[in-house]
Amino acid sequence: MAGTVDSGQRQNIQSQNTQRHNILNSDGQPHPVQNALTLFTLVIGLVSFALGMIVRNAHTSAAVIVITTATGLVACLVGLYVQMVSSTREQRILIVTGIIAGFVGLAIALGQGGFTA
Repeated sequence: MAGTVDSGQRQNIQSQNTQRHNILNSDGQPHPVQNALTLFTLVIGLVSFALGMIVRNAHTSAAVIVITTATGLVACLVGLYVQMVSSTREQRILIVTGIIAGFVGLAIALGQGGFTA
């Protein structure tokens, strides 16, 4: 009969619906390296931002300032590379968030002396 779905098609449709998709792969293609670098940029950027707030609000040692500078610089540089090779909008949103957070941490640390602190 026209318009009916046989059992083989039904199982295929059910398996497509139950498959777990990564939120960063909205185009349906896997991007494991880009996803890992995206999350790395976000995490390192947020670490730099948090350390920058600590440097700004408390008297910290030179080691914390240098670590903040390094993490901010890494977040910016890795983030800019990943931004060039990113494939999906979701990746780009997280990458830009990590770049901005890393830049803020970097700027605060540079204001306290950066690598020469």
